[in-house]
Amino acid sequence: MTALSHAHPALTPEEQRVVEAYHELYYRRRLWDRTAWMGAPCLKSPHDVWVYQEIIFETRPTLIVETGTAWGGSAHYLGCVLDAMHARNGHEGRVVSIDTLTRTGEIDHPRVTKIKASSTDAATVARVRAMIGAHDRVMIILDSLHNRDHVLAELVVYGPMVTEGCYAVVEDSNINGHPVHTDFVPDQGPGPFEAVADYLRTTDRFEVDRAREKLFMTLNPCGYLRCVRP
Repeated sequence: MTALSHAHPALTPEEQRVVEAYHELYYRRRLWDRTAWMGAPCLKSPHDVWVYQEIIFETRPTLIVETGTAWGGSAHYLGCVLDAMHARNGHEGRVVSIDTLTRTGEIDHPRVTKIKASSTDAATVARVRAMIGAHDRVMIILDSLHNRDHVLAELVVYGPMVTEGCYAVVEDSNINGHPVHTDFVPDQGPGPFEAVADYLRTTDRFEVDRAREKLFMTLNPCGYLRCVRP
């Protein structure tokens, strides 16, 4: 596997500098922390959640596993996307969202099941695995702690659950200088970007899909992993 780079291969160096300048401004002003879905904090970039609905529509996951619920905005968003697909295509789908905390004002959605536990706890992993039916198509979105060891541990336990043709999305791979830095101490140092690089050295089931970064500014550089083998 070649070394990962957060620079987008379709951009010239000058264009890359423009994107990174906007990215750094967006991150420094904490706009990701001021984004809501139907009133609930979503903590995402609109660039990314737009791509999420494209992925979901194209790949038809029936179970989306999200680590990191926060206030439930992103899980609610995923549920609404599945609602829209059900109305149009008779598509069924559900979300399981995992977090250690319950926050005041959390939003719920009928398609979402919440698990209040560590995402890497053996009992949590076993519970999620038991939810997967023989005909399910599974997608994962990892957005809990963002230090390398935790994200890598999540990839090791949840990566094998992802269905061929579906995606593992590793969020916030932009920290630790790719191109921004977080002020959240537990996530400082090697993070999701490094976890992806380490994980891809251990498996040939996934490939980085840079085409999902078509809007150029993403909080998940090299974080869209398409499952290419059973």
